[in-house]
Amino acid sequence: MMRTPKYLFPADYMADPSAHVFGGKIYIYPSHDREAGIPENDNGDHFDMRDYHAFSLDDVENGTATDHGLILSVDDIAWAGRQLWDSDVAEKDGKYYLYFSLKDKNDVFHLGVAVADRPEGPFVPQENPIKGSYSIDPCVLDDGNGDYFIYFGGIWGGQLQRYRGNKALESGGVFPADNEPALCPKVARLRSDMLEFAEEPHDVVILDENGKPLTAGDTARRFFEASWMHKYDGKYYYSYSTGDTHLLCYAVGDNPYGPFTYAGVILTPVVGWTTHHSIVEYKGRWYLFYHDSIPSGGKTWLRSMKVMELEYDLKGRMITIDGGGQ
Repeated sequence: MMRTPKYLFPADYMADPSAHVFGGKIYIYPSHDREAGIPENDNGDHFDMRDYHAFSLDDVENGTATDHGLILSVDDIAWAGRQLWDSDVAEKDGKYYLYFSLKDKNDVFHLGVAVADRPEGPFVPQENPIKGSYSIDPCVLDDGNGDYFIYFGGIWGGQLQRYRGNKALESGGVFPADNEPALCPKVARLRSDMLEFAEEPHDVVILDENGKPLTAGDTARRFFEASWMHKYDGKYYYSYSTGDTHLLCYAVGDNPYGPFTYAGVILTPVVGWTTHHSIVEYKGRWYLFYHDSIPSGGKTWLRSMKVMELEYDLKGRMITIDGGGQ
């Protein structure tokens, strides 16, 4: 068993790693941090990421991640403003689809998609963002039956609080009271061509042990950002970051739309403000890909991706990993 975490690419700052198995290898799609000299703030303006690289790995414990170089840049995208945040990739019929978060020229986040013939790219972006998309952190589930579902959303700098019922609020952003249901991440089935939503996005509702939606004041359990979905033993495991309480948590459901019942903590706080992850099975073992800021001395905008083996108990619960932070 891999009992200690491992940094995957210490030569540069890569974060938010989305990992998938394509063609017998793990491919990793992180965001790319850089020193931009912008003061840190709660809207994330200091995260001035401008491009993506793709990495591959065929031996998690003993190998090193291969950098396949630049696969997409802000300069390639017609509607781009700034900030290429988290992304994810899905494969269908030999094509690879990169879903990304990006602010437009009005500083509003939308989701875009770019297409490639190989998992290592390069990816060619569509002319416009996905219709009806907003906020950040796309994650795509291949449900194994021809359906693909995209999950997204993030509050504060991710702008989710600016929307209700998939419409922008005139007020520009409202948070629920602590005793009200928390803001929900979103899910939509993708169209067969993988380029647009096939339906209006739905709320991903996370329930407590009594079957009630988590409240906005339950900051140790409610959703903040960083959606990920995987399947284990016939169940759907929706995992996410709690943001300002620095936890990776998960909830379990019976279908891709939910609802999902809160089940526990995957990762305790890491060094650095943010936490963002993916979960993948490879050669019979499960792995958690995530990041921290230890190599940069704790700078939240200079993060490094790493991996740790993930275990389940006999009841299908994920065993909590110590992130090494406070």
